[in-house]
Amino acid sequence: MSYSDSSAPASVQPQPETAVFQHSAYAGIHDKVVVVTGGGSGIGLALAKGFARNGAHLLLIDINAQAMADAKGELQEAFPNSRVECFQASVADEDAVEAAFAHAKACFGRIDVLLNNAGVSINKPSLDISPAEWRRAVEINFNSVFFCAQAAARHMIEQQAGVIINTSSMWGVSHSADRTAYCATKAAVVSMTKCLAVEWARHGIRMNAIGPGYTRTPLVEELQRAGRLDVEALRKRTPLQRLGEPGEMAELALFLASSSATFITGQIYVSDGGWTANGF
Repeated sequence: MSYSDSSAPASVQPQPETAVFQHSAYAGIHDKVVVVTGGGSGIGLALAKGFARNGAHLLLIDINAQAMADAKGELQEAFPNSRVECFQASVADEDAVEAAFAHAKACFGRIDVLLNNAGVSINKPSLDISPAEWRRAVEINFNSVFFCAQAAARHMIEQQAGVIINTSSMWGVSHSADRTAYCATKAAVVSMTKCLAVEWARHGIRMNAIGPGYTRTPLVEELQRAGRLDVEALRKRTPLQRLGEPGEMAELALFLASSSATFITGQIYVSDGGWTANGF
């Protein structure tokens, strides 16, 4: 995918290519059991690191067994006091999802937080999207989010407590040509988040969504090297003049899961460097 508009306000000064931010400590995360979908790489791995840094125990769910194994090794080396388990599954398979959450309950005895992060990107003209590509976007970006939330909620209702954080996107609250499947499924996640937050609040479950903007992940860097993503144009289009860092998305999720956010539910928080506010 690419973005060709390189205009930026003359008053905007170039910012550092990467962020320099300090990790924070979040109350109410230590010893929590956290399930992370798509936890083997990218933002999912950053989420896992952030929660492990704050003393949580993790179950990673990913379709890529090798990525999960590598992530587990990295997490255990960096955070030896956090227990890390893995479960290989496609989040588009509702039976595998149920098995994964049953495994989490068997391993840890409870499920406190779900980081509903797995997703796929699709960026092509709408007339060229095949039925299979459309169904895949819907199955992974939307259906899987519901099935994982449903599976987690069944366990959380028993506890009368839990937090679910869905990864939507800045494209879940904005729109673009050539991104119909992605925008539509991510917008559906926002709507679902609000509906379920209202429905499950009486069970002590809080549900919010985060909306990352363009973020410096291995996938983005790979697309940049392949010439399929114009990162310089993206920087110029972004008021903060840089891409986001995976760790910044983790900090947002940590706050929403923490005991500092106990009155926040049914919301989406966009972290995009000002992209969606920049309407010119």
